[in-house]
Amino acid sequence: MTQATNPFLNWLMRSSLVMQILIGLIAGIVLALVAPSAAQATGFIGSVFVTALKAVAPILVFVLVASSIANHKQGQPTHIKPILWLYVIGTLSASVIAVLASFLFPSTLTLVAHTSDISPPEGISSVLQTLLLSIVDNPVNALINANFMGILAWAIGLGIAFRHASETTRTVFTDLADGVSSIVRFVIRFAPLGIFGLVSSTLATSGFDALAGYLHLLVVLIGCMLLVAFVVNPLIVYWKTRRNPYPLVLTCLRESGITAFFTRSSAANVPVNLGLCERLGLHEDTYSVSIPLGATINMAGAAITITVLTLAAVETLGISVDIPTALLLSIVAAVCACGASGVAGGSLLLIPLACSLFGIPSEIAMQVVAVGFIIGVVQDSAETALNSSTDVIFTAAACQAKEA
Repeated sequence: MTQATNPFLNWLMRSSLVMQILIGLIAGIVLALVAPSAAQATGFIGSVFVTALKAVAPILVFVLVASSIANHKQGQPTHIKPILWLYVIGTLSASVIAVLASFLFPSTLTLVAHTSDISPPEGISSVLQTLLLSIVDNPVNALINANFMGILAWAIGLGIAFRHASETTRTVFTDLADGVSSIVRFVIRFAPLGIFGLVSSTLATSGFDALAGYLHLLVVLIGCMLLVAFVVNPLIVYWKTRRNPYPLVLTCLRESGITAFFTRSSAANVPVNLGLCERLGLHEDTYSVSIPLGATINMAGAAITITVLTLAAVETLGISVDIPTALLLSIVAAVCACGASGVAGGSLLLIPLACSLFGIPSEIAMQVVAVGFIIGVVQDSAETALNSSTDVIFTAAACQAKEA
């Protein structure tokens, strides 16, 4: 019996991580269909995996960014500025696509839900104020709460300060970054088991019955995200690199998007993206900063969610929308998306802010948020997959454009 199983186990161990994740995905679906009660119990495995990713991500980002800047030498490329521009262009393009899709295929909602325990921001100034306070947060508090803007600020500051330190001190940063990276690689090896638990428990607990009433809305949302992932992003990459974008795009969707789809957290997917950037041979000085920054501000999927759900509420209430207002909504949605937290459902709390452009009262806007949580099992997963994979796509595009 042992000899019979060895070939399969050997093949499984030699196969790529993506193949192992796909096997875990299929096994999770089968278990949810065959034994739903047992599948619910596997949710603990998925929770352990996501919690481990969230635990290692903040310290990894901190030591990588600080080490990269501290050991940076004059003349080494960084490419951060073009990556930031790609983030802005990508997010704004996604919100414009969402506006056009909402006009072509208008959605309506059944606004009957009530939510009283959620506090959305009161305006764009509130979002910007929160971002600024996040940047100047206490470093220990930032690490504990996975506040990546605060982590980035302190890592950049310490990295610049230690550029003038002794060679021994800078070597310590490098060794620390290598050590934490080894722990991260160990955690990521458990991704197949984690996704197995996440998929089986989610399907067994939620199923898709609750989504049937919002099928049209989901089709519009997912359609926009697919259009951005397979058309808009490749066009941006081609414009930047002047080469076939699809090998890069498909690789990032496969190796980053699949994991992000099931973890539903851009922050938790940061270690996965950093590992992918390393395998792509990108500059560590670049991706150690651009990836955690992208997990915070590069939110094309969030911009789509905010725009489509807001215009669905507008359509439901019979409010007329002219072109200038629609364009203003695109800009507001893009700015709001940058303030969305990198956790599951983070973009939904910004919908009331966008709804306020059309005079929609907060009571109704919060009902729209409740609809978002109902469809979140699909919407938020697709949104995170688009957000997280795009971080690597734009980082790689900027590096390839410089090398061309």
